Amino acid sequence: MSTSSEPGAPPSEDMIPLTVPELRGNEWKYIKECLDTNWVSSAGRFVDRFEASLAEYIGIRHAVATVNGTAALHMALLVAGIEPDDEVLVPSLTFIAPANAVRYVGAWPVFMDVEPTYWQMDSQKVLDFLEGECQWRDGGLYNKATDRRVKAALPVHILGHPVDMDPLMEVARKYGLVIIEDATESLGAKYKGRMVGSMGEMACFSFNGNKIITTGGGGMVATNREEWAQKIRYYTTQAKDDPQEYVHREIGYNYRLTNIQAALGCAQLEQLNDYIAQKRQIADAYSAQLKEVPGIQPMLEAPWADSIFWLFTVLVDESQYGMDSRSLMRQLEQEKIQARPLWQPLHLSPAHKQSMAYRISVAEEIHRKALSLPCSVGVGMDDIRRVAETVIKIAEPK
Repeated sequence: MSTSSEPGAPPSEDMIPLTVPELRGNEWKYIKECLDTNWVSSAGRFVDRFEASLAEYIGIRHAVATVNGTAALHMALLVAGIEPDDEVLVPSLTFIAPANAVRYVGAWPVFMDVEPTYWQMDSQKVLDFLEGECQWRDGGLYNKATDRRVKAALPVHILGHPVDMDPLMEVARKYGLVIIEDATESLGAKYKGRMVGSMGEMACFSFNGNKIITTGGGGMVATNREEWAQKIRYYTTQAKDDPQEYVHREIGYNYRLTNIQAALGCAQLEQLNDYIAQKRQIADAYSAQLKEVPGIQPMLEAPWADSIFWLFTVLVDESQYGMDSRSLMRQLEQEKIQARPLWQPLHLSPAHKQSMAYRISVAEEIHRKALSLPCSVGVGMDDIRRVAETVIKIAEPK
């Protein structure tokens, strides 16, 4: 990364990456222990320790490690009783994994819009859909348009910021919906003082290489329900009823995390609060330097939220800034600065063209305008300044 400290100094020859892992604690020590003891596979003390430590961190009784965040979502939906032709409410503006996981169990996502200020799942539109487009009969809530039962909601706390959960929880209780929090991007974020991942019946986390802490790949399901945790543990280890005689009464999955990965996760989790503090400093620096730039709107934090600012993202208004977000991305790349857009809204995804979408407009606008800027935990303030100065320079009349 750039080490230049003088304002206006020439750009470094090195690319400033979007986000890379930060490895600076006990990672080598713990992984060496795995190698020294031969506990390298899907059992070992670090798996148990990682699960217990994460459960304690978010204030949940049980956590079960999985091979990745998508597997965590799959398991959560499975044990929650989501069945073929059920429906699950999913925000359109998110990575595709939660929608894919819904299809893994034979259910259907119903795509919901996001609100325009914090870009999270729009609780009011969810309420409007459930109250206006569904009907209660035979002990369940059914979508009038598809005649499928609406069984669950899967709010995704995107970009490190929490969804407004209280309205969702209230309507879920009213209609008996299961709430599964997708907290894969927001470990450590808080909603009204409560940890993200502690409010729904279950929560799912990801430890991919770009997340705030990483195990290289990996995930976790957290829940207060012991029977669900036991069932997830059973399914993720190939549903072994008699491991000595290899008897399996149900279809299982090879979804367990390795001890080596868990060792990495334990070391990373020890540093999580420091990482969050640094992410918030990065966000403050970007916001201060870009807030007066016409056509650039830095991401915001709700008064009821403590965001971890996982990916610092801005909206680019072409009419004010002078170019659109993709043109700015290409210009930044020429200056050796990596940026990227958000995900294609899922209601536009060819992979999910058969799924229903409800009154979506905001997600498309956010997708068109959004651009994420370099924000690795270890990025230096000189690099942040270089990125901001480059964004400002690009907009200047030539």
